[in-house]
Amino acid sequence: MENSEVGVEAEHMNRPNHPALYARQKILLALLQKFGGELGSINLQKYLFLFTVTCQQDKSYEFVPYRFGCFSFQSYADRRKLIEFGILADSEQWNLLPTEVDYLSMLSSADQKKMGLFFERFNSLKGDGLIREIYRRFPYFATRSEIAENLMDADELRAIEEARPNQTGSAFFTIGYEGQSFENYLNRLIKNDVRVLCDVRKNPLSRKYGFSKKTLSDTLNKLSIEYVHLPDLGIVSDKRQALNSQSDYDRLFAEYEATTLKQNGAALNELAGIFAQKRRVAITCFEAKHCMCHRGRVANAMSSRPEWDCPIVHI
Repeated sequence: MENSEVGVEAEHMNRPNHPALYARQKILLALLQKFGGELGSINLQKYLFLFTVTCQQDKSYEFVPYRFGCFSFQSYADRRKLIEFGILADSEQWNLLPTEVDYLSMLSSADQKKMGLFFERFNSLKGDGLIREIYRRFPYFATRSEIAENLMDADELRAIEEARPNQTGSAFFTIGYEGQSFENYLNRLIKNDVRVLCDVRKNPLSRKYGFSKKTLSDTLNKLSIEYVHLPDLGIVSDKRQALNSQSDYDRLFAEYEATTLKQNGAALNELAGIFAQKRRVAITCFEAKHCMCHRGRVANAMSSRPEWDCPIVHI
């Protein structure tokens, strides 16, 4: 079973009763503090993106192409938590509330140096200039932009169009989210031009940000990917206990094929109907490896249908 997110820093900050923060949240707050404690949403996203791609090997945040370019849903989840902690103001801007806490000093000396060099390089670049810099250097992240045509010249727009995922053939995918960030997961769907995500978990709840049904379906809707929940194809959680080896999984899935799949032909027919209409469909569950997840058996059942005519791709 999946575990709750790990990696919370144990130590508290410089004042009593201040909540402990994740390392990534410290990076976010230090960046905001370095830029004067107040940034608009677009500028914050762009600076955070540039810092992660130019200064970090292990990225604090990952990003997807969205309405104004690179965007981190995780950063907004952290923003809500930081507002709850009383660190950020509840406003449209990203505003640090008055404090004596020095967030920069919470970073390692190496990260403090990187933050200083980053500020020297980019602090004069903001607004449209900052957006254009990212669109030119990282055109994939401009592929869903609503403002690119107003900012970029013909050659730059052509580069963005060439970076746009444009898969035309039929494909049936399976995808898990174990060990992956929400943005990594979303980018795999986007880059494979998935049009419908079918959730085959019995109970689509997760302690990992982004993967409970409401957040996942709402986010996919914003990215023009349809979400469908097919609970009848799931496995009850009680049966997923004490799975310690591949043979344990194989026994569970053999029982699953003999019972659940045979008893839920209507759900398989619904999935087949979705595929027949949309032609680029993914089924999802938790485990990273499809051989350790019942979605692999669902995929096998689909590929065994007489009319089946496309590959199964595990992404």
